[in-house]
Amino acid sequence: MNEKRVIVAMSGGVDSSVAAALLHQQGYEVIGVTMKTWGFMEVGGAPKHESGCCSLDAIFDAKNVATNLGFPHYTVDFTKAFEEAVIENFVDEYLNGRTPNPCVVCNRKIKWEELLKKADSLDAKYVATGHYAMVDYNSTSDRYTLRYSKDNRKDQTYALWGLTEESLSRTLFPLGHLTKDEVRKLAGELKLKTANKPDSQEICFVADDNYERFLRERIPDVMENIEQGDFVYHGEKVGKHKGIPLYTIGQRRGLNLPLGKPVYVKEINTETKTIEIADKEELLESFVTAEDINYVSKTSLKQGEIVFGKIRYADRAAKAEVIEADSSIIKIKFDEPKNAVTPGQSLVLYDELGYVLAGGVISKK
Repeated sequence: MNEKRVIVAMSGGVDSSVAAALLHQQGYEVIGVTMKTWGFMEVGGAPKHESGCCSLDAIFDAKNVATNLGFPHYTVDFTKAFEEAVIENFVDEYLNGRTPNPCVVCNRKIKWEELLKKADSLDAKYVATGHYAMVDYNSTSDRYTLRYSKDNRKDQTYALWGLTEESLSRTLFPLGHLTKDEVRKLAGELKLKTANKPDSQEICFVADDNYERFLRERIPDVMENIEQGDFVYHGEKVGKHKGIPLYTIGQRRGLNLPLGKPVYVKEINTETKTIEIADKEELLESFVTAEDINYVSKTSLKQGEIVFGKIRYADRAAKAEVIEADSSIIKIKFDEPKNAVTPGQSLVLYDELGYVLAGGVISKK
């Protein structure tokens, strides 16, 4: 296996473009790959001018960067794998009253699992992306570790907790020691076409950020016949909801309840088809349980161990105590309660130095 050959996942954005350029400068034999994972015709919600990852613009921008820097670029069709691993999971989670995090699934099942297969076929030792994160090797524990990037505002370790030891051992993150501003500056200095390209904010295959539209187009028969149910506030029925998949924990808008004050979704019960509504302060919870566990920088956690946890991407890592932990479940207690703990989202645990200890999918109580 060629240890100087690296497959760089190029989305057509500034981050992956600079990642590829830096590795090229460092003497790696770079092969740029843009992963075609979906199309606007299949997922709908396309703006008037298609942009974002997987669009023709994105593919052409990635190829332009590769051509100008002098390394090969290919577009690889991963649509079938993406459909099965990411989109089907996304739909199933909403149908079951949970709020999915497709980026976590995509990173593990597509960006790494499928990309490493491609790397093997091309005799490449490494894969690389434009994520803001760092990989280290700890000789004492004999483990590859994942930790916070230099730019805490852009850090993406929250979405990378599912990576295996094998994946981490073959991963390069060229942007881990840079800030977003430094990346933009480098892109300008290198005269990359993507230097001033805006960042994508929404879930890639829901370009209009309208999940209800996506579900109704993806599974029209199911959504057409979805059962309505009761909104329940402090034990009393206060109205009818449109269907379990159309709500998420913490939601305030669109409830249309005449209670004379803002109320929020606190709990979704798929068995009784009821949605519990509560006041804002009632959404605070100290205990969080996660399943589908992956240990990253450690092989285990101990009861009573102090960690720092995040329950969503934009969350602040907060101090917590491990209540229970094994290979299948982790339960922690935050020192200060968290707002709107949402099943389907990820619980990611760090140590005081910013190393990712473990992660899992938040489960219902």
